[in-house]
Amino acid sequence: IAALLGACENDPGPAGARDAAIIAILYAAGLRRDEIVSLDLEDYNQESGRLLVRGKRNKQRTSYLLNGASRALDDWLDVRGMDPGPLFMPINRGGSIQTRRMTAQAIYNVLLVRAGEAGVSDFSPHDLRRTFISDLLDAGADIAIVAKMAGHANVQTTARYDRRPEEAKMQAAQRLHVPYHGRKK
Repeated sequence: IAALLGACENDPGPAGARDAAIIAILYAAGLRRDEIVSLDLEDYNQESGRLLVRGKRNKQRTSYLLNGASRALDDWLDVRGMDPGPLFMPINRGGSIQTRRMTAQAIYNVLLVRAGEAGVSDFSPHDLRRTFISDLLDAGADIAIVAKMAGHANVQTTARYDRRPEEAKMQAAQRLHVPYHGRKK
């Protein structure tokens, strides 16, 4: 993620700011490509970082963009402007922002280009969503909360993303206290 964002930071054009915001949001909110292209400016509250996401089957959920994710989006908004409309828009070769919605395929293409620039191989845009879920679970977030954040209707779907090692299970087991002191002799 750092390498992808670094590739964007090295691009002084408007696409650098846009692409950094896309990558930051895909990771920080765990969005699918279809979800990020459906975002409108009005879905984001700049003061609170609240982002309204429309997911599969038109279900809505709330995400929060904080720290680097909000900074990346703020940088893009400085370039994009605050006119209503799609949050992310195509940029032509001349650097002009096109006032229309990007497609999921355009997001895919942007991510592959940035992965190439960053020297990241074997990259899939869905890796950002998988990493979002895994990193939250690694940080100790409750799986039910992570499922809600990811827009999963079933916690079992979220559990399939869980890549934590056996050591994490041992650490979890150590949090329990069994009040047995042994037999008196």
